[in-house]
Amino acid sequence: MPTMTIQLRSIPDTQAAVGWAGGHTVVVDRPDGKAGGMGLGFNGGELLGLAIGGCFCNDLQYVAHDMGVRLASIELDVTVALEGNPLLATQAMMRIAVTAADGADVTGVIRRASEISTVANSVRRSFPVQIVAND
Repeated sequence: MPTMTIQLRSIPDTQAAVGWAGGHTVVVDRPDGKAGGMGLGFNGGELLGLAIGGCFCNDLQYVAHDMGVRLASIELDVTVALEGNPLLATQAMMRIAVTAADGADVTGVIRRASEISTVANSVRRSFPVQIVAND
């Protein structure tokens, strides 16, 4: 079974943390003034949205490559709904616009990416992830 390790460590003189995997880093913090946050990085909900959307962007590229389609552009907005106390993510919606370099129909690329998306399919087991394409 494949695994990956992500590490996080506190940043001196802040209450934020830096996280990394391989050579890539991200700063995690709370909004400025909230529970000691300084607004230095993404909060957990934002990271969840980035994980859902970022994974889907990569999956679109994987699928397009496998199908021999060259994508000209991807525009993707993720909205994560939070409810309750403590706040829980209850739904995510991705609005996407994808165009092929040659103007080809990308419906099949989007459908297949939705079927294989690791993060979206993982969180779908807990709450709905809706994908609205090319509207």
